[in-house]
Amino acid sequence: MTRLAILGSTGSIGRNTLDIVRMFPDRFSVTGLTANTHVDLLAEQIISFNPAATAVSDEFHAEKLKRALPPGHPCEILFGTRGYESVASHPEADMVVTAVVGSAGLKPTLAAIEHGKDIALANKETLVMAGKLVMAAAAEKNVRIRPVDSEHSAIFQCLAGNRREDLDKIIITASGGPFFRKPDIDFKTVRVEDALNHPNWSMGRKITIDSATLMNKGLEVIEAGVLFDLPADQIEVLIHPQSIVHSMTAFRDGSVMAQLGVPDMKGAIALALSWPERLPIGQPVPDFPKLAGLDFYPPDMVRFPCLAMAFDALRKGGTLPAVLNAANEAAVEAFLDKRLPFSGIPDVIRNVLQHHTICHDPGLSDIIAADDQASASAREIIAGGLW
Repeated sequence: MTRLAILGSTGSIGRNTLDIVRMFPDRFSVTGLTANTHVDLLAEQIISFNPAATAVSDEFHAEKLKRALPPGHPCEILFGTRGYESVASHPEADMVVTAVVGSAGLKPTLAAIEHGKDIALANKETLVMAGKLVMAAAAEKNVRIRPVDSEHSAIFQCLAGNRREDLDKIIITASGGPFFRKPDIDFKTVRVEDALNHPNWSMGRKITIDSATLMNKGLEVIEAGVLFDLPADQIEVLIHPQSIVHSMTAFRDGSVMAQLGVPDMKGAIALALSWPERLPIGQPVPDFPKLAGLDFYPPDMVRFPCLAMAFDALRKGGTLPAVLNAANEAAVEAFLDKRLPFSGIPDVIRNVLQHHTICHDPGLSDIIAADDQASASAREIIAGGLW
């Protein structure tokens, strides 16, 4: 029995993880759940899975959660960063599924690693911000980090059984988002609902906007560089509109291995929970005869500059990836709130990056300070209309 703490249980990854727990009650149980403010759904999950502890964003939502649960329910209700860290490091948990969005995932993930919990990582920002620190902590505590992002799961699978010294490069695929097939669209006029209309994947609002700008792919490039210990020049991105090939590895003899599957996160989640076993989760095999073809295109990094900025951040390293991530979070939030045009997202990020002095060997405090400073700078730029 693997006992899970699920950080971000009300989001897409969290809900899919709980679906897998329901399928295999003899294999998995839930010791902890966390959410931000989605208290009603969290209460339903607590009643269904009986975790020992839960955490929400603040005291107000903690009180709201108490009222949503039956009187005397034994689940411990916590809140704030310390609450998330407590759930992540709970003594009953064997594995922590980090499925929160953004920089909020870093401290709970480090807390879980410090207490020897294996990590199923769906929060790419943890490795983007503090990849070297996280990987070093995991090695010291003998903790396994298993990727949940479909692209990194694909690479992980393709590398299994192969010698790393034979690897030439990895090829990360991207759907292209909602605007790849609309080359004439004016990004200044893009509405929030347009950018949220992803052609293949059902995801949260922030990651869907990141997919539309290709920043999501840029963050995945940085994550892959950390997770697989690769420099930027061994990572390639290709637009693959069908989202059937989740990623590929190319070897020095010219052979390429690819992992294929329908565009659904359950497969990658289940693999992270059960590797090296593959669980019978009822996923269909792609209907290959009905596929018109599998297309691949190079990304246009002029039209989608967020991807180019991410590659540059990976090359330069230090605190720059954390700054890139923080500026992007602030810009996406402003776009979703209709305070910034879609075309302003890369402009804000570029402005913040240009004014950052890189700390090349940062500790955790340096990374947190860079994140805070970048967020503040991005908000100031947005408020002043300086993009």
